[in-house]
Amino acid sequence: MRSASTEQPSSERPVRHAPPTGVARATPLAALSRVPWAEIQDSTGSAAAIPLLLNGIAWGDADTARAALEDLRRRICQYGFVVEQATAATVPFLWELAQLPHVTVRAQIIQLLKAIADARQWESTAAAYPKLLNHRENPVAWERAARQAVRARAGDLDRLLDEEDTEVARATTELAHALAR
Repeated sequence: MRSASTEQPSSERPVRHAPPTGVARATPLAALSRVPWAEIQDSTGSAAAIPLLLNGIAWGDADTARAALEDLRRRICQYGFVVEQATAATVPFLWELAQLPHVTVRAQIIQLLKAIADARQWESTAAAYPKLLNHRENPVAWERAARQAVRARAGDLDRLLDEEDTEVARATTELAHALAR
């Protein structure tokens, strides 16, 4: 047999610890699935591995993040100046990762963004060999799109310039100078 509760009913509402409605929490790299990675190319062929590398940078320990970023760099900005078709699609995610305090390779990400902003390899080659512009896959267009993708998020520089991490602030200053040219 159950005994009746001796507690008096309360007129107070229970305290609920839920986020307010209408406030969306930003999940890092949430938009990765919107990019058709398998249909675009990086320096190795299909860019299908790029989401895994970006996740490795976002969530990996320092060694994992460093290795993932190095692999990503080879795929989207080979030799530090040759961009690929997948570069422009990758840039917004690099900007996102550069702003996350838990990411261990933020300064190196910003340096990669600077390398992309400075890339002129395909344009230089096309100046000497204009037939390059007639190819179905136009690497000059990839290069321009990648540079534009870096410039599109230049508004994020102010927040990164104010970083307490001196390495991040220095890399951001260099990127800001590159974008000012």
